[in-house]
Parts: sequence; C-alpha cells; structure tokens
Amino acid sequence: MSWRDLPKVELHLHLEGGAPPAFIRGMAQEKRVDISGIFDERGGYRTGTFAHFLKVYEAACTVLTSPEDYRRLTLAVLEESAANGVVYSETFLCPDFCGDGDVAAWRDYLLAIEDAAREAEAKAGITLRGIVTCVRHFGPEKAKAAALCAAETAGNFVTGFGMAGAETVGRPKDYAWAFDCAREAGLRLTCHAGEWGGPDMVADTLRDLNPARIGHGIAAAKDPALMERIAEAGIVLEVCPGSNVYLGAVPSWEKHPIETLRSREVKVTVSTDDPPFFGTTLTREWEMLERVFEWNEEDLKALNRVALDAAFCDEATKDRIRKTLEAA
Repeated sequence: MSWRDLPKVELHLHLEGGAPPAFIRGMAQEKRVDISGIFDERGGYRTGTFAHFLKVYEAACTVLTSPEDYRRLTLAVLEESAANGVVYSETFLCPDFCGDGDVAAWRDYLLAIEDAAREAEAKAGITLRGIVTCVRHFGPEKAKAAALCAAETAGNFVTGFGMAGAETVGRPKDYAWAFDCAREAGLRLTCHAGEWGGPDMVADTLRDLNPARIGHGIAAAKDPALMERIAEAGIVLEVCPGSNVYLGAVPSWEKHPIETLRSREVKVTVSTDDPPFFGTTLTREWEMLERVFEWNEEDLKALNRVALDAAFCDEATKDRIRKTLEAA
C-alpha cells in the first residue's frame, strides 16, 4: 500500500469552505440567485487576498438558506473528503450562517447536518464531529450567541467550540465570555490565531481563551520562547500549509514554518481549511510535505496520531478510528 492510500485524520475544515464550486453553482441556479461573479472562467472560486476570500466565502453562503441545503452540503463535502482517504473529520459549523444565531433555528440545521453525517458514515466510512464556531469580525455579541447555540447542543456530535475570521478585529479577551460559556458546557476549545496576527496574537489567545488547540498558529515559529511554551503545554496546532501559501500568509511552501515548528517539538496536524477555494485536498497537502520537506510515510502517519490524540471526540470513537489507522 502506498502512503497515498493511507487513511487520514483532518481537524481543521470549514463546512461551507469545503463546498465544491459546482455544488454552490447548482444551488444558485436552483434558487435563481446570481453569484456568477465569485467564479472564475474555469468554474472555480475567484479568490485572491484574504479579504477577498472572505467576501467570496460569504457570498457562496448566501445560497445556503435551509436545513436541507446544509444536509446536501454536508454530503457533498464528506464525499470529497472520503475520496481523499479521510476517515475522521472535524468541521467548523457557524450558527451565524445556520439560523442567524437563533438556538431553535440552529437545532433544525444541526439535525440536518447530523443526518447527513450518519448517511456518509454508513456509505463512505467517514466519521464527522462538529465544532461550533463564532466569526471574529462579526463581533463579541455575535460570538456570545454562537456560544449559546453550542452550549445548548453540546453532545456526541457537537464536541467543540472555536473562533475563525479576520484576526485584525478585536483581541482574544473580547471573546472570553463566549469561550467560558462553551467551556462550562463541557466543550473542547480551539481558536484561529497566528495566521495573520503575530506571535502576540497566539500568546494572548492562549492566555485569555485557554484553548487546547490553535488553528494555524504559524506565527509562533517567529518566537522561540513561545514555541517552547506551546510544546511544553502540549498545545496542538492545526496547520494548513496550502491555505497559508495560497492566501499569501507565507510566500511559498519552501518557506512555510511547519518544519520549524515540528523541529521544536510543537505538535502539528495538517488540514485543508477551505480546500476548493485554495485548490487543494488532504492528499495534495501530504504530497507537498513529501516533496518539499522530504517527509516519509512514518512522518505522515505521525500526523494522524497527533491529530487523533487531539480530536474532540470520545475515547470509544478514537479507539475505533485508531484501529482503522493501524489496520492500514
């Protein structure tokens, strides 16, 4: 068996960000909504800077307006993930897009998403868990509403809470109430930081929000003391190299700091973030790690082990997924 055929674990995937362009284009046609401007001449998403990416992402979400839409979206995303060997995935779910932060409406969306996840697991063998996510640039009050949605639906499927969005808006402490709310509900915590902000954003996030994982976190590589702190605390970084390169957070794969982080014993995982927006898959991420950094099969298997250990699911699920990884 080639390593390309190995099962994979992914922890950092935005559900809407995983929507195939053809799926969103078809939804727009069904609803007679003109969002043709977000697609390029080849039919892919038209993205560039991070700010433009956010606009395209949010425009794509405008055609996802019902629980049934999200059921279909979840099936489409999981089909793509399973085709790349993913056997366990965690996805960011945003109540702002699923019922505008209303708990009752959010429950309806969540039921549809869970239904699709069960169907995909039965058909394709991929297990999904949800991380409810607030959007930083929507502000702290919206974050509180998202946290309440998370707390009210915490359980076997919704296992985590996090924050995404533009790091240029606010500071981590502004969102502390939302994270405290989710923590009190028993949810595990992650937070995007250090993709665009500096090492101070990562440090402040760790101090003020106390997450178990950091989304991206690559700015930590600029601060040896911070890397040491992260390594000693066992904080896991959800690194998304293809996304970082595509959006210009780092200039190239060759200059990506993932190898620096790993060499300082920081625990890293690799994910796709918003794969069709950035022209990537988890298979491609692994291929680039092999090509650029000469990672071998054992290095790639280690990514799976770190990711599964850090996964926001129960031990029974971890044991089942671990057996799948070991069998391969």
